[in-house]
Amino acid sequence: TVIIVSMVACALLAIVVERVAYKPLRNAPRISALITAIGVSFFLEYFAALQFVFSPNFITYKRPINVVTWAIGANGITTLSGEAPPEGTILFSNIALIIIATSILLMLGLQFIVRKTRIGKAMRTVAYDKQTARLMGINADAIISTTFAIGAALAGAAGMLYAIAFPSIVFWMGIIPGLKAFVAAVLGGIGSIPGAFVGALIMGQAEVLSAAYISTPLRDAIAFSILIVVLLVRPTGIFGEPEREKA
Repeated sequence: TVIIVSMVACALLAIVVERVAYKPLRNAPRISALITAIGVSFFLEYFAALQFVFSPNFITYKRPINVVTWAIGANGITTLSGEAPPEGTILFSNIALIIIATSILLMLGLQFIVRKTRIGKAMRTVAYDKQTARLMGINADAIISTTFAIGAALAGAAGMLYAIAFPSIVFWMGIIPGLKAFVAAVLGGIGSIPGAFVGALIMGQAEVLSAAYISTPLRDAIAFSILIVVLLVRPTGIFGEPEREKA
């Protein structure tokens, strides 16, 4: 229920932000929209830091569900209850399962909306050529607002999952996850939902392996270095398709 409420609230907020900050820049150069996005991001973060909104300090809370950890080893799957896990075991928790299952369901739902529904086809049409979409009778402004709403709703769900995993929040907590999400999308290929999923897996594995075998402080640098290498070899990303110019 809380996840649904957060998704609705974020979607409504995104519609307001799009109408106020982005709609006046509809025909402006793309760099203007990018700078506006950075400005809106900082405004929302530091507005949340005000004392009468949330707080500039860390806020801790109790998880809504108890954490259960399992270990997979030579003895099969066992439940841990405070003791140290045996060496050579694989650990996972119910929190991780909830996050993985919810993320996959949301990704499949987004893929269905974009590929199989009328509004998804309209979104792809507007992204490809906004002026032609208008000539075909598509309300481009409404589609753009809907896209903002869907993206913000998914961001709200992601924020709730992040809060379940780490029971402590602060106003700037979304900066690094948001940056890494953008990098994962670029790594997989902008416009490809499966590509963003694969890019996120690559980023996550690179961070974990770097922290375990190289250096914890360097894990972010190594993960972003992978992005640089991939873009040097394939600028459109792993699943991205090069643009074709028509004569």
